[in-house]
Amino acid sequence: MDNLGSLGSILPLVLLVVVFYFLLIRPQRKRQQEAVKMQNSLTPGTRVMTTTGLFATVVAVENEDVVLEVAPGIETRWVKAAIGRVLTPGDAPAEDEPEADTADEPVADAADEVKDETKNGDSSTKQS
Repeated sequence: MDNLGSLGSILPLVLLVVVFYFLLIRPQRKRQQEAVKMQNSLTPGTRVMTTTGLFATVVAVENEDVVLEVAPGIETRWVKAAIGRVLTPGDAPAEDEPEADTADEPVADAADEVKDETKNGDSSTKQS
């Protein structure tokens, strides 16, 4: 009977370890393996985003280093582990998106608005 009591106190601890393994450790290992696979598959010409959010194009891959071109003629050397993800053509960075043309919109002047309010009598401030 004493053996059964000690087994009952150890069983929750064992179950806790098993749950942690399947919910935390195993998925983390899978993500690490996928990241290493992605970093090892880098080839020149690939668009990437670093873990710091820098968008660049792979120029060369040397052992554990990657040479990235961040702007035309500007190349920097990074460790492969700093590559966060490979960009697909649909994952264009925000800077590549066309900006909305705001030149056609009229710009309201604050002084004109104050003049309009005083003409209409809408001003809540007392004028001297």
